[in-house]
Amino acid sequence: MQNKSIRTWIKNPLDVLDASYAGGIVIQDDIIVELITAGGEPSKVVDEVIDASEHVLIPGLINSHHHFYQTLTRAFPAALNKELFPWLQSLYPVWAKLTPQMIATSTQIALSELLLSGCTTASDHHYLFPNGLENAIDIQIEQARKLGIRVHLTRGSMSLGEDQGGLPPRTTIQTDQQILDDSQRLIKSYHQYEDGAMTRIALAPCSPFSVSEELMRATGELAQGLDVRLHTHLAETHDETEFCIKMFGVRPVDYLERVGWLNNRTWLAHGIHFNEQEIDRLGAAGVGICHCPSSNMLLGSGQCPTLDLQAAGSPVGLGVDGSASNDGSNMIGEVRQALLLQRLRYGASKITHKKAFDWATKGSAACLGRDDIGEIAVGKQADVALFKLDEIRFAGSGTPVAALLLCGATKADKVMVAGRWRVLDGQVVGLDLNQLMAQQIKLAAQLAHA
Repeated sequence: MQNKSIRTWIKNPLDVLDASYAGGIVIQDDIIVELITAGGEPSKVVDEVIDASEHVLIPGLINSHHHFYQTLTRAFPAALNKELFPWLQSLYPVWAKLTPQMIATSTQIALSELLLSGCTTASDHHYLFPNGLENAIDIQIEQARKLGIRVHLTRGSMSLGEDQGGLPPRTTIQTDQQILDDSQRLIKSYHQYEDGAMTRIALAPCSPFSVSEELMRATGELAQGLDVRLHTHLAETHDETEFCIKMFGVRPVDYLERVGWLNNRTWLAHGIHFNEQEIDRLGAAGVGICHCPSSNMLLGSGQCPTLDLQAAGSPVGLGVDGSASNDGSNMIGEVRQALLLQRLRYGASKITHKKAFDWATKGSAACLGRDDIGEIAVGKQADVALFKLDEIRFAGSGTPVAALLLCGATKADKVMVAGRWRVLDGQVVGLDLNQLMAQQIKLAAQLAHA
């Protein structure tokens, strides 16, 4: 016997991003089926009513760039106070000693932290596959399914070792053929093409300074043949630009075009050091950019030209980036960081709280190539986050939805993914967080001394 569909009204929220659902939303199964205006009632009988009068209701936040495993090396002593290249060189040898258990636990930690901060979809860029860790993505998928969060997991790769002019040590790289074979395996095993997909796979050579030109080109061809997206780090630092000129004879965007990646299948992490002509080319091609404000500030990398990229035609999303260059996975906190950092560049009147939320929802969804998530609208997936304003930081605030960013919200009270509650009363449903944290602390210590 088929289970009866349940219609749920999340009723009369304290505040919203759009007045069209000021009276709440109706959800049936995993879909938003009705928006209720202020003072309105659902057009059909509902089975349950959730009183949201103390909650700000927003679309679930979407994290479009991360490195889950890096939760094991937050504030790592050898990596403190360094810029990107020396920071990476101090951490590569540590990360080369990751184990399957460490991948499982760090993934759970990262995803739990994201859920608790109002995130409903997360993309991860995992590019380390030392001996014994060949099934890292499979492990991540298992952990994401346990928590019920939507994921876009990217099969990262590194093939250009130090002895070949690249940055990573040889112990962390694989051959081009190993990478391409496993990429194809993961797509065929796990990628869901349909609307409402909970798991998707993208292909993500790590960066111009860690993979060969041949692998970049072959990965692009594979992604086109199997209709999946492409992702990489690009234009994050001046060091990277100098590396590309020295190694390939061109700047990063020229290199991207040369290997067949300058198209709307691609989204890039960081996207800081572009000139005006490059911004125009990226926009014309529809290349997405994931802005990672905390990481960019911590490593001193620079500021993403968000509004210029959007004006040119590029989707712009947000990512917390790795928890070793942030050093956290708090998505609502990252929206605040984007608001503040981008105001330094463009001014307060152009970077509103709604603009920052837009990057973290519709913008990130566009980077991931999705139109079924990222907004509260009829027919979209029921991915929502509800925040209370009952902490001292909010006392005296006037506009609740703006206060989430201006007063610095850090934790959601309720989070729904695909119509199912995954966070209730500020706790991840079905998770013993204290036990998980104790395991993470133990494994982080083991990794540091391995």
